[in-house]
Amino acid sequence: MPASKIVNEQEVIRWFEEGRTYQWMIEEYKRKYNIDTVASMWGNFRRRRGLDPRIVRDTELIPWDIAPEHRWKYPIAMLRLEARVKAGTKLTEDERGRLASWREMLAEENAVVHYDPETEDGFFYVPRQEGDHELIHPPTKSSKRRSTDKEDM
Repeated sequence: MPASKIVNEQEVIRWFEEGRTYQWMIEEYKRKYNIDTVASMWGNFRRRRGLDPRIVRDTELIPWDIAPEHRWKYPIAMLRLEARVKAGTKLTEDERGRLASWREMLAEENAVVHYDPETEDGFFYVPRQEGDHELIHPPTKSSKRRSTDKEDM
């Protein structure tokens, strides 16, 4: 097994606890130690040390199976931030500001997020209707996330 590029494991664990991004870690290691790293190295370190996953899954807020071409659209990014808030994860000041502005826009427009995987844009803001959740229009059967439970297979 090759030698680890990690110079100080406690330092890296602290970075994870602080919520530092993989990109930040890559840049900091290059600056501080002149060592080139890649995101997968940091992900592997996190997994091997049993640190919490960086992604928060919330099937109530994001109940859809998102098509690859829609995964980085702004509405889903904001729903992911909201999921992180609900899970108790700290957001940066910038993330908090963007989420607050986005929620304010939804409230002013009395709108919710609708997802249609069959369209080019995927996500739309639609007028709130009876039966809508706080931030989303419930999915239709065709856009609902597929279950990964073994008994559903």
